Amino acid sequence: MEQITLNVNGMSCGHCVNSIESTVGKINGVSEVKVHLNQGKVEVCFNSETVSIDEIKEVIEEQGYEVV
Repeated sequence: MEQITLNVNGMSCGHCVNSIESTVGKINGVSEVKVHLNQGKVEVCFNSETVSIDEIKEVIEEQGYEVV
């Protein structure tokens, strides 16, 4: 398993946290997602043989947030 911390802009409330954690958490190969709203960061534990960082970023951006 790999872990990455992404900087994400546009998160402002509990709905944002739930939206990202639920959608990213459903990706095959992702084992854990933790949103740190105050820091604007998303920690993701994933299997790099199953899912790529770009795929994770794409799912976050499809929810209306910007990965920087």
